[in-house]
Amino acid sequence: MIRKLIKKLLGKDSQAEGSAGSLPPTGKPVVIPVSVHGIDPSLLSKNAVRVTDTLQQAGFEAFIVGGAVRDLLLGIAPKDFDVATSATPEQVQRLFRRARIIGRRFQIVHVQFGQEIIETSTFRALVDAVDSEQIGARRPKKGELDRKTHVTDESGRVLRDNVWGEQEEDAARRDFTVNAMYYDPAAQTVHDYHHGWEDIQKRVLRMIGDPATRYREDPVRMLRVVRFAAKLGFKIDDATAAPIPQLAPLIDNVPAARLFDEMLKLLLSGHAWACVQQLREQGLHHGLLPLLDVVLEQPLGEKFVMLALANTDARIRAGKPVSPGFLFAALLWHLVLEKWQAYQSAGEYPIPALHLAMDDVLDAQTGKLAIQRRFVADMKEIWGLQVRLDKRVGRTPLRMLEHPRLRAGYDFLLLRCESGEVPAEAGQWWTDFLEGDAAARDALLSQGSGPGTTPAAKRRRRRRKPTGGRGGEGSGSVEGSGGGERGDGASGNETATSENQGKRVSSRQHGSEGAS
Repeated sequence: MIRKLIKKLLGKDSQAEGSAGSLPPTGKPVVIPVSVHGIDPSLLSKNAVRVTDTLQQAGFEAFIVGGAVRDLLLGIAPKDFDVATSATPEQVQRLFRRARIIGRRFQIVHVQFGQEIIETSTFRALVDAVDSEQIGARRPKKGELDRKTHVTDESGRVLRDNVWGEQEEDAARRDFTVNAMYYDPAAQTVHDYHHGWEDIQKRVLRMIGDPATRYREDPVRMLRVVRFAAKLGFKIDDATAAPIPQLAPLIDNVPAARLFDEMLKLLLSGHAWACVQQLREQGLHHGLLPLLDVVLEQPLGEKFVMLALANTDARIRAGKPVSPGFLFAALLWHLVLEKWQAYQSAGEYPIPALHLAMDDVLDAQTGKLAIQRRFVADMKEIWGLQVRLDKRVGRTPLRMLEHPRLRAGYDFLLLRCESGEVPAEAGQWWTDFLEGDAAARDALLSQGSGPGTTPAAKRRRRRRKPTGGRGGEGSGSVEGSGGGERGDGASGNETATSENQGKRVSSRQHGSEGAS
């Protein structure tokens, strides 16, 4: 059945459709020698080579596969390496001291060498939809799928894919031609089943098989094609792009946690702005950040998001750390700002209004995107710090020097200044304050700058609205914690001298991971 399916899908059909990429008539790959592909061995992971050598010496086939081979052919050092082998997960695990089998939907082996993990998968078989077990629209019971090898739901999405096969079948079930090549480090040859080498030279992304069927099997492939096109600067093949607008709603069926992981890869690819533009072009942005398109329709909001993504891209390319919490805080800030202003216009006090706005925006997003709690806490702190950074009088700035997220909040304020949302002097004041000595800080505080010096602001500080209600629920006030789930390290030593505070912030400020 499987051999018949390969011949039907990739033999006769692909000859009629010469551009689709297919198995050669014999079912064997085109073997590309090093004199043609020119892969630089210095770009290889020694640990990935150790895995392939160990498997081959044990009598199994083993190759470096997927995106690593694609990047090697483009002269790019891969970030991680995957290995495909004829050995089963249990056989792989027995060959390595630090190896564990993970995954349910797609079972693989993590072989660990220090901090590096080599993902090792067994050659997968092509399974006919007729032969696959279908569970329809119902949600499977806990543990129901654990004993099954291949299961699909009513839309065709694969819920289990653990049927072992031959290398040619494994190549046929991969997504894009440029990701379906196998590199043998021992022989220094590339095995190409679907003309991926030609597509790399043409800089084209092309789906293997029928694109609509492949997207139904795994809707995340629609996001992957956008990420690869933006990252590599490739053109998406017309036939590959055509079904995306109609099938985009299938992304709603993807588990939120997996969708969040894919979104992180997209935004931390080093080409985040290009990815967002591609998402809009393909009509996919509604399924990820449903409110992001509203922001991008506002000139100020679009400029702010563009600056945040550009800064993130620059840090990634420079090898600097980035904070996902900071990035998501930037993407959603103007939605929070809009709702915050609306609540205040309706008569709500500023701090409860900000918490209401945070909750509204996060509730709308977490339904689609399972943003992890630690990132949500960071986002709330960064947003809440904007209120505290606006108060540049009294002891608030001195207490801020002890806040663990000061650098992230300060960098966020600079983005707001750069986009024109707040006056540039606000960012400059804090820059001078953070970099100045005790005398310079005292001089800045004595200027009485900031909104906290106005009579109206002083009256607001004296008036206290009764506690309770949604605004303070679960997170406390912004003044006290900036987000609630982590507590405010800034409120501790109020009697410390400004000289000692300056030493502490200077030692922490430049090493913080909050900037994006």
